[in-house]
Amino acid sequence: MTGLGDRLREARTSKGYSLDDLQSITKIQKRYLSGIENEDYSMMPGSFYVRAFIKQYAEAVGLDADEMLSLYKDSAPKDVIEKETPQIAQPMSRKRGISSSSKLNETIPKIIVALFIIVIIVVVWVLWQSGSSNKPEENHETEQPVTLDKNPPPVGTKDPATEQPEKEEQKEDPEPVEEVKEQVLTYQSTVGEDSTYTLTDTDTFKLKIVVTGETWIGVRDKNKEELTDRARVMNAGETVELDVSDKDYIRIRVGRTSNAEIYVNDEKLTYGSDKITQNIIIEYKKGE
Repeated sequence: MTGLGDRLREARTSKGYSLDDLQSITKIQKRYLSGIENEDYSMMPGSFYVRAFIKQYAEAVGLDADEMLSLYKDSAPKDVIEKETPQIAQPMSRKRGISSSSKLNETIPKIIVALFIIVIIVVVWVLWQSGSSNKPEENHETEQPVTLDKNPPPVGTKDPATEQPEKEEQKEDPEPVEEVKEQVLTYQSTVGEDSTYTLTDTDTFKLKIVVTGETWIGVRDKNKEELTDRARVMNAGETVELDVSDKDYIRIRVGRTSNAEIYVNDEKLTYGSDKITQNIIIEYKKGE
């Protein structure tokens, strides 16, 4: 026993996770998680999966994955760690090479045809340009005779066309511009896993959560009522959009903060704590 299982179990319990919670976060079967904590890898499907499961477990509970893998290598038999199946790699690479060659052979004729069409277009354009440049320019302008006014206006008189108005029109005062308030999203404090923020100077409270990687997401109001279909593990590409303008308090449970971006009325929330798992609490003070 290297202490690997004890380290992982202590980190899990300090986070307040049960094996069922960890199974939901990592999607690793509970019996495999229990086997890792007991350093019993006999039921594992292979050494590759053992390393992958240990890495996921460590990241979920906030431990250094490389350090945990080093402890595993110190305890696992050498023949188990080095067990691999290289025979599958060669046929796969050959198939990829054959597939790439066939695709290249299909692409070359298309490229040649495209180049041929481009050459034709360029030749036609050059011929058209040379033909249009050889046409004589037609002068459609006709000269107008210049006449002199034999009777100039007397000295001292003003030309009404050039005379400036004596009085300038009174400029109108610009209409007052209404001051537009910008919302204020303020980080207050972090206690344990709870990070509290306040939202003021806005009449709307729209929430958007963009998931960039696997993470647990759950949204509740002050009465602990779930505002989404259900709290669950979400994958990259999924989003949650809610209009909670009628709420003065919400709590967002994030299993892995690095994989979730939170926007409040299109303003990105900056995490005030570097904890992996957090409860983001937003207190909405409407009208302030």
